[in-house]
Amino acid sequence: MSSEFIGHISNREGSDIVPSKGPVIDKGYIVDHARAAEQAGIDRLLIGAFSTWPDNNQIAAHVFSRTARIGALLAHRPGFIAPTLAARQLATLDQFSEGRLWIHVITGGSDADQQRDGDFLERDRRYDRTDEYLDVLKKTWASSEPFDHAGEFYRVKGAISQVKPFQPPRIPISFGGSSDAAFRVAGKHADIYALWGEPLDGVRETIGKVRAAARPYDRVDDIRFTIAFRIVVAETEDRAWEMADAILQKVKATARVGGNGEKPPSNIGSVRLREAASRGKVLDKRLWTEVAAASGAGGNSTALVGTPEQVAEAILDYYDAGVSNFLMRGFYPTDDTVAYGRDVAPLVKAGIAERKARSVAAE
Repeated sequence: MSSEFIGHISNREGSDIVPSKGPVIDKGYIVDHARAAEQAGIDRLLIGAFSTWPDNNQIAAHVFSRTARIGALLAHRPGFIAPTLAARQLATLDQFSEGRLWIHVITGGSDADQQRDGDFLERDRRYDRTDEYLDVLKKTWASSEPFDHAGEFYRVKGAISQVKPFQPPRIPISFGGSSDAAFRVAGKHADIYALWGEPLDGVRETIGKVRAAARPYDRVDDIRFTIAFRIVVAETEDRAWEMADAILQKVKATARVGGNGEKPPSNIGSVRLREAASRGKVLDKRLWTEVAAASGAGGNSTALVGTPEQVAEAILDYYDAGVSNFLMRGFYPTDDTVAYGRDVAPLVKAGIAERKARSVAAE
């Protein structure tokens, strides 16, 4: 599999600094954004999942029906439906899209968000459930004969699905989480492991832990890595930093962390981003941490700031560290996604091609 350049899409326009507008399900915006990303060369769009958002399976179906090439990275939360039902739903989506689907398995970073949908299981136990869920999900995709399963969380008898994924042998599974429990499950199940935009030393550390967790399953070389940043690019570095400062002021004006007694997110990924932010406003070559510090790092909130050439150079440092896929979410959703696909991704692709050519020549 080659490197992929991934953007983001939501049910309507909006971001940290762009107030949400339009109907809750803005069909026109979804189509316009997806087509703009596709035309700009983006390979795939992350479609998130939260307890208050519209059903993202149906957003993915809408995107697939109105585009020709672009794929989806579909967030999927185990624990709310049976894995056999999920297997059929996802395989059906994969068939309609002719293989444009990846799923991004999120065990649940926020207790409050899980509980809105009735899930009160403790966090590490959720990973135990996810492990079993993925066992059943994958077996449903693979089995040509009915099977039984009797586990701690799921029990099925005579399970079989007529519909199988379009992609052989199955839909790729991306996995998120930064705890030891997450590493354990990822080592067994993940095709792609997703990281938030940490400094290079933290990324190398996490890659090492995931590969170590994969070793008992003889999967050390089977897992690829995706990293997620925000992006601020402009024709000059000075202009990019002017834009970053304006973004920061807007984030500070709307951030609720610390107000009304609200605490920052406690999941390990957010804690790691806040710890990185405490080390400096800019880390490595151009990893900007101030938005993570101001917002509490509730999501991927670090950014790469600079000209397209400078940002591409920084991304290639992560490629050299072992990351192959690059997810960028803009502060200005469509404009930033287009700029990423049009101006930055081709430079990264050229850098990767150069590295591969040098590697072949050295053999």
